[in-house]
Amino acid sequence: MSQSPLRKRIGFDPATWHALHHLSLDRRVSLQQLADEAFGDLLKKHRRPVTLREALKESVRMQPANDQPKATVHRLRRG
Repeated sequence: MSQSPLRKRIGFDPATWHALHHLSLDRRVSLQQLADEAFGDLLKKHRRPVTLREALKESVRMQPANDQPKATVHRLRRG
């Protein structure tokens, strides 16, 4: 059973709408594809997982036991 996409109306000022429209024409993609890319980038920027797999990976990353140990630097004394 596939889930139907949720729909929400979003308002744009005319200048933004025209810029998005021209970008979609230049890239030969739909406005929906531009929105998917933009919202995906926004969620990544704020480290908000979309899928269950991403959420699980993020939760494992948050455990201190999984952090890489920091390398120590030994300096030689000049004599």
